[in-house]
Amino acid sequence: MPSYTAPIKDMQFVLHNVLNVTQSSIPGYEELEADFTSAILEEAGKLTSEVLAPLNPVGDKEGCRLENGVVYTPKGFKEAFAKVKEGGWTGLDMPEQYGGQNMPYILGSAVGEMFSASNQAFTMYQGLTHGAASAILAHGSDAQKETYLPNMVSCEWTGTMNLTEPHCGTDLGLMRTKATPQGDGSYKITGQKIFISSGEHDMADNIIHLVLAKIEGGPEGIKGVSLFIVPKFMVNDDGSLGDRNAVSVGSIEEKMGIHGNSTCVMNYDGAVGYLLGEEHKGMRAMFTMMNEARIGVGMQGLAQADVAYQNALAYAKDRLQGRAVTGAENPEGPADPLIVHPDIRRSLMEQKSFIEGARAFILWGANLIDAAHRSSDSAADGLISLMTPVIKGFLTDVGYDMTIKAQQIYGGHGYIEEWGMSQFTRDARIAMIYEGANGVQALDLVGRKLAQDGGKHVMAFFDLIKTFIKDNAGQDAEFDKNFLEPLKAASKDLQSAGMYFMQNGMKNPNNALAGSNDFMHMFGHVCLGYMWARMAIAARQALADKGGDPAFFEAKLATGRFYMARQLPATALHLTRIETGAQTVMALDSANF
Repeated sequence: MPSYTAPIKDMQFVLHNVLNVTQSSIPGYEELEADFTSAILEEAGKLTSEVLAPLNPVGDKEGCRLENGVVYTPKGFKEAFAKVKEGGWTGLDMPEQYGGQNMPYILGSAVGEMFSASNQAFTMYQGLTHGAASAILAHGSDAQKETYLPNMVSCEWTGTMNLTEPHCGTDLGLMRTKATPQGDGSYKITGQKIFISSGEHDMADNIIHLVLAKIEGGPEGIKGVSLFIVPKFMVNDDGSLGDRNAVSVGSIEEKMGIHGNSTCVMNYDGAVGYLLGEEHKGMRAMFTMMNEARIGVGMQGLAQADVAYQNALAYAKDRLQGRAVTGAENPEGPADPLIVHPDIRRSLMEQKSFIEGARAFILWGANLIDAAHRSSDSAADGLISLMTPVIKGFLTDVGYDMTIKAQQIYGGHGYIEEWGMSQFTRDARIAMIYEGANGVQALDLVGRKLAQDGGKHVMAFFDLIKTFIKDNAGQDAEFDKNFLEPLKAASKDLQSAGMYFMQNGMKNPNNALAGSNDFMHMFGHVCLGYMWARMAIAARQALADKGGDPAFFEAKLATGRFYMARQLPATALHLTRIETGAQTVMALDSANF
């Protein structure tokens, strides 16, 4: 059976050596002393490795089942959910007013990675609830917050988001679900939604659905979409549960992965709903949930890559296969372990360098979210808005690739279910699709985010990289050569791609959109290159201070040099593709495919 060990040491390094969280002026960060964060992460690590990880293959094999309108989760899920609730993990970064612990988002993100890595399907129940609660917190009335948030923060009640319909996914303006005003402030919601994660299950007393629908007589298309709170059970004035609402499960989706999560077809047959936010402004309210979810999904790409890598690394050290070409390294045994072979090392280094860079990227992004929300930092808000599609799209694309590389190290055993590597690959695959397929993330980045606010956010990003290189250049020739020069070259590639879009995208938008996926990956590589340069500075400083584990910091530097030398140069290939424009992409008539 696969295992999972929380990467606490690496998380602590990023939090305290790289991001220097306690030196930040962000409210709440003064509490994030190393001993405090270590205690939180250690407890989360025990829960995820000892309770959630062993249930991961159980959920994969058993899945969920629908009987007489009730969805039953896999064996052990209810008991594990009770432990998660008892520990207060579901409200770690939620307001104390509603039962949360009001910890910074960055700490919730570190814990969230552990939960997703140990059991992605299970973690989605609380993850979707957190997103729904955040939407109510941002857009709900005081009465709605008091009615729903305390039980959602504790996960006594869970939450969902309902967007997709059988005939429309990304193009939500085509939706048919209707909301009919009732004259008492409520609406009757009628329609069908599909792909609803955690739509029905047996682990909570109530489920609070957030449902997009069109109020009759409203504007056409996306401008006529509103968001509604639709509880599974009505909530009485005293907070007790009342009658069952007219919402039911049509079926459970048969999926490639995340079998332990109940992905449902939901039928709304005149269900009572309450407007969340303003009429016809549903997408504004839903995007509070979707942006949070997209960063969480990016984390899922990292998390599945990490757990797959951990197991592949253990296998590579244990499995005897062949001899090292430079001479036997295990002369007493019949063969050498897999890890002696250069191609296995290449694969493991690709995984390790991505995972550690992505972890720093995610935590940096969470740091920006804290700055935006806790300090009202508009620059941080603009920067994280720019990078949200990169976090979601790049980290899930590459994270999935890394699970395949981990699976490959097992050879034939990687294809056999009892080793568990298949599940990591299958579970990771959905992250490239849901919360906005990655092609849509690339279009969002190039079509909307680059030009947002006159392009000031992408210019701020380029200035950030330029200033970082300038401030740290010239102190050490080796550091300049191994880290700053590759970062400078990659950043120039990214700027050249942006300039190409400006010069060619206006007269022919296809020239920009045909290169959008390449641009998203370029951006991701530059972000990871920036993270690796920052981690290298921190590791060098730690070695100079002669504190901690020198082997850890030396390994950090070696891994960073690998990424900068062998992964970051991919930006040149992406630029070359982008500069070919749309002609070869659009050359064929549809009939000739």
